[in-house]
Amino acid sequence: MNLTPPGWGTIRGRVAIVLAVPTCLLLIVTGLGVADRAADWSAARETAQRVEIALGAQGLVRELQRERGLTNGLLGGATEYRDDVVAQRTRTDAAHDTFDDLLAESDAGTASAARDALAPVVALAGLREQVDEGSAERAETLVTYTEAIEELVGTATADPVRGDRALVDSMGALGALARATEAVALERGSLNGVFAAGRFKGREFLDFTEVRAERVARLRQYAELATPAQQSALDAAFASRDAKRATGAGGYEERAEDGADGSRLSVDPADWWSSMTKLVDRLHGVQQQVGADVRARADRLGDDATGQLAGFIALGLLILAVATALAVLSARAITRPLGALAAEADAVAHSGLPAAVARIQEAEPDDDLVAGEDPQEERRVARRDARRVPDSAREFTQLAAALHNVERTAIGLATKQALLRRNSSESLASLGRRNQALLNRQLGLITTLESQEVDPDALGELFELDHLATRMRRNAESLLVLAGEERPPRTWSGLVRAAEVVQSAVAEVEQYQRVSVVDVQDGRIRGHAVAELSHLLAELIENALVFSPPSRPVEVYGWRDGAEYCLAVVDRGAGMTPAELDRSNARLAGRESFLIAPTRYLGHYVVGTLAARLGAQVELRPTQGQDGPCGITAYVALPAALVEAPEAAHPAAVG
Repeated sequence: MNLTPPGWGTIRGRVAIVLAVPTCLLLIVTGLGVADRAADWSAARETAQRVEIALGAQGLVRELQRERGLTNGLLGGATEYRDDVVAQRTRTDAAHDTFDDLLAESDAGTASAARDALAPVVALAGLREQVDEGSAERAETLVTYTEAIEELVGTATADPVRGDRALVDSMGALGALARATEAVALERGSLNGVFAAGRFKGREFLDFTEVRAERVARLRQYAELATPAQQSALDAAFASRDAKRATGAGGYEERAEDGADGSRLSVDPADWWSSMTKLVDRLHGVQQQVGADVRARADRLGDDATGQLAGFIALGLLILAVATALAVLSARAITRPLGALAAEADAVAHSGLPAAVARIQEAEPDDDLVAGEDPQEERRVARRDARRVPDSAREFTQLAAALHNVERTAIGLATKQALLRRNSSESLASLGRRNQALLNRQLGLITTLESQEVDPDALGELFELDHLATRMRRNAESLLVLAGEERPPRTWSGLVRAAEVVQSAVAEVEQYQRVSVVDVQDGRIRGHAVAELSHLLAELIENALVFSPPSRPVEVYGWRDGAEYCLAVVDRGAGMTPAELDRSNARLAGRESFLIAPTRYLGHYVVGTLAARLGAQVELRPTQGQDGPCGITAYVALPAALVEAPEAAHPAAVG
């Protein structure tokens, strides 16, 4: 009986079988379930935090409402409130500190709106000073306090919560009750000032009617959202004797309506304040009850969501375990043949290709090499092709054959490239040596003609021709440097003065008239390094001449630095950006191949190669002028092995 599932003989079929079941289960069951439960848990947690902040804010609101009412009565003429105002400010500040501590313990995102709402409360300090000085207006003071309280009340009503409908309604009821309580407290404070003054002034009666309408609207909204128990608690608060004395039939509110025409009101502000304060306190008690209900339901929903979330996660882990078991079984059938193919690929990368390239590079120039005709390599590939990848699917067999074809092609291409590079280098070197030989003969002929010529004009032209041939010889030597020619074509025995090396380099550039050898201190260079050092300096000087204005000279300096000798080629041209300077110094340091660079940078690679041979360091830096950087300075530091103290030997002449 064949128990192999359909499609198991192909990689595509095996991967589909391993991934289909766990992926579908995870996406459909675990993903949706976890996301839904996580959203419920997050909503419940957010609601609980918001209730804590809302109730904490109401504690501060309650003290601010009292301070507002007492202050309004004081400004209305009830001077007996002064001590009460001072004491109430202390209670308000204490509530402010408590609310600050609560926000510090809450999540930053949930508490951000409440933090913003505290800004107007902090600004009340200036208003308090105006009240104490007697310069505050009663109406404006009432508005300022009310705006600060409204900001705090808004923290309990903004951004409706998500999730359970009953939880949403309870939060809405809590917000409506907070608005209604504020309307009652505002009415208390407003009429406290009116009763203290004895009559309504300006818009005070209109404000009184608007506040009472706001209270009625918010209480109606609360009735629509609150539970029966929550509505009963509110009804009990308004059914108290103090509430009826203030807002019931024949109460203080109706007596205040009689003063709509500005007539005098004979209501004791202390009685009004006492009755309304007790009503406000009862309303705050109802708020605490509603908040406790909301918090309890949020905690219960959070616990339920946590349990369900744990169940979904456990189910997901079970699915992952099953998927892992299937994946392990399939992986064994996949990784074994892949491991064999990977080993073969590594062998090609680490030994096959490098060996083929090394064989080309190490071959003698007369050897006739053709890429792909290595009998030993052919036998190795043939033996590997004869082996089949054990226990493999059809795709692995096809993949192995494709990799073997890629290997043959890659080795052939690498061999051809290495052969091409070697032949190109040898061609460049051969061409450079031919040019060098011809130019040396030409320079010898020119020297002979110069020694025989007596006509000054003709002699000047011969000098120019000599200078041009010298430059051509340097270009030929640069070609040999890039081609990897190790031995310098010209050498001197003994020691050569640094100034003579600089003059030799200047003689090899086109605009030598613009070069100024400012200060080259005494120093002697060993003869075997003179030709390459002169070539290096000529490249730097010519580069400075090209990139500086024709009217500005290029200056050369030389000085001893301990056992080393330093040279500097200074131009005052346009300079280079920091990025260009970094790239140029990388080329001079040999960290970048000249095969990938534009031809205009070949001089940098010549300098870098020569510096590496000499063991010298070459670096480009901005030229410092009076107005900041202006141009480039090339610094060359020669090692002590190439320099000898001036008194150690007599310099040889450069010829």
